[in-house]
Amino acid sequence: MSLEQRINAAWYGKPRGLLLLLPLMVVFRFIAALRRRVISPQSCGAPLIVVGNISVGGSGKTPAVLALAEYCRDRGYRVGIVSRGYGGKAPYYPYLLDSSTEPNIAGDEPCLITRRSGLPVAVAPDRLAAAKLLVDQKGCNLIISDDGLQHYRMARDIEVLLLDGQRGFGNGYCLPVGPLREPISRAKQVDITIINGGSNSFSGHTMLLRGDTAIELGSGERRSLQEWPEAERRVHAVAGIGNPQRFFDALRDRGFAVVEHPFADHHAFIAKDLNFADACPIIMTEKDAVKCAGFHLQNSWMLPVDAALDARFFAQFSGLLERLPAP
Repeated sequence: MSLEQRINAAWYGKPRGLLLLLPLMVVFRFIAALRRRVISPQSCGAPLIVVGNISVGGSGKTPAVLALAEYCRDRGYRVGIVSRGYGGKAPYYPYLLDSSTEPNIAGDEPCLITRRSGLPVAVAPDRLAAAKLLVDQKGCNLIISDDGLQHYRMARDIEVLLLDGQRGFGNGYCLPVGPLREPISRAKQVDITIINGGSNSFSGHTMLLRGDTAIELGSGERRSLQEWPEAERRVHAVAGIGNPQRFFDALRDRGFAVVEHPFADHHAFIAKDLNFADACPIIMTEKDAVKCAGFHLQNSWMLPVDAALDARFFAQFSGLLERLPAP
């Protein structure tokens, strides 16, 4: 078991040896609370929605951002999306993406969002600067921030919290003893909560991730999972996301015999990472595929997913939008 896997086991199980780090956790919580108290939020010049979480790791933010961006665009807003651009090294910041921007420049998730949505996307460690760029240069009148709940320099009008329904708040401790960036009490202060996968333990709107059609990386061929040939249902499943097990379980639920290949979130893939001993098909997440498409792999597929949110969520979200200036 790798160090990362051991830490995750402690964060989402019993903290055990990490309890020795409790003094560091106290310092971390103090600094986090102080930052929120002393930082003066600044407007980017347009209403801003933050879609984030209070825990480290993936919780389904990117599919949620895409769903909310589409909903707002359909209601007349000129939507722009900002992100930190984790894993990318742009030549300058803020950096405006286009459809040809590579993940090593702007990060995997912003590239995915750009290609899926066609909306203006900008990245910068200073998300406020990225948001101002989209308002000033692209005429956006609504900004959605992919992550950034703790980026308090950025004034926000609506806070959307994402929570993994399987892992929840982990062991309940803040970093470094647990996975939380802020105490659990912070979850009560947001405007609306989405539970990825649903849960009986937490209160919020259920989001389900639906992906029924795989796309071959080289040819673009589309293949329904339901109609996948029985002789090829033993597959190598590749996931470099916050919770790879969710992806593996989803494939098993579709009748696949899964050989698991978990990687760290935002893993920078090289071709030999996917050099497996047999010729079984490879199925990976869309987020990983944006980094692997240039490897010219054979019989390799990505599985795009969309966020399905219920009507109750959009009724509440629509009410929150009514507080904002009309588009």
